[in-house]
This record gives sequence, structure tokens and C-alpha cells, in this order.
Amino acid sequence: MKLRVVLEPSDEGGFTVFVPGLPGCISEGESRDAALQNIREAIALYLEPLEDDAVHGDHAEQVDIIV
Repeated sequence: MKLRVVLEPSDEGGFTVFVPGLPGCISEGESRDAALQNIREAIALYLEPLEDDAVHGDHAEQVDIIV
């Protein structure tokens, strides 16, 4: 999966990075490389299935799709 991220220098030093296509998916790092590595981890966690927390109705169907 290919996602665009926005990397900005932080006022406090280091970098802040966020993913416009994934609302609330944001991270930071002391360096550009660290920020990019951290956002990769944040994206993986953001997209991780939450099967244990899901509540389904009696006639619900789960379908896997590729994006």
C-alpha cells in the first residue's frame, strides 16, 4: 500500500509527520528518518484489525477486501 505523508519541522526540534488519508494518524521523531520510521509503525497500528473490539449483529458478514 502506498500512502502520502506530510513531514514538517517541529518548532521544538525534530519532525512531525501525519497521513492526510488516515485521520488522526500522526507521529514525530528527532530526525527525518526517525519520524518516517515512527509513522510507518503508526500506520500499521492504525490499520490493524480490531476483531476483538468489534460488535456484530446476528446477520453481519465479514468480508476481506484489498485496497
